[in-house]
Amino acid sequence: MTQLFEEIPFVKNPQYERIIEDVLAQQYCLVEDFFTPEEVSVLRQSLIQKHKEDTFKKAAIGNRVNEIIIKSIRGDVILWMDELKANEAELLFFNKINSLVYYLNKTCFLGITYKEFHYALYPKGTFYKRHIDTFKNDDRRKLSIVCYLNEDGWLPENGGELVLYLEPNGKEEEKVIYPFPGRVVIFESQIIEHEVKPVNTERMSITGWLKTR
Repeated sequence: MTQLFEEIPFVKNPQYERIIEDVLAQQYCLVEDFFTPEEVSVLRQSLIQKHKEDTFKKAAIGNRVNEIIIKSIRGDVILWMDELKANEAELLFFNKINSLVYYLNKTCFLGITYKEFHYALYPKGTFYKRHIDTFKNDDRRKLSIVCYLNEDGWLPENGGELVLYLEPNGKEEEKVIYPFPGRVVIFESQIIEHEVKPVNTERMSITGWLKTR
């Protein structure tokens, strides 16, 4: 029988390897170059356009079945992304995420079979208080991913920093991550509590989760 397709050899990806090493060592990874500046700009424009179309809604707490809007806990507005209806910018995003998922499943046997992502926009004065990304009745979320789409020139005084609460030696430590454009943060959904500090300038991102069955 003629072999129609040759099996593509597996090639190690240094960036993905660093993500794996960091998550294994410290339960999170900060990546500065997951997307190029041009790709970040395209994704930002996609978010801005969809926000102009008034398709965003107030973010809630709880899973997508039992959502409750509580402004004293969370103040961002969001729009869920649908890969099957993705525009050109969103396809670019999902292609890179799918590449990462394939690599993780191939090398770490994580069994990631599903993902969910949404645009997130924090208006001035909003925040998201300390929380964890899994639910009592649903522990499918394994890795949380945040991709920052803010304008160039973002300053620490703009606020909106992500704070990860870590316990590397049994004592709580805070890891503060400013939402500079292009940064991607990946962390363990079931372990790391985190919060978004009050925003002084409109803050834009794509946030989501890699999930098992």
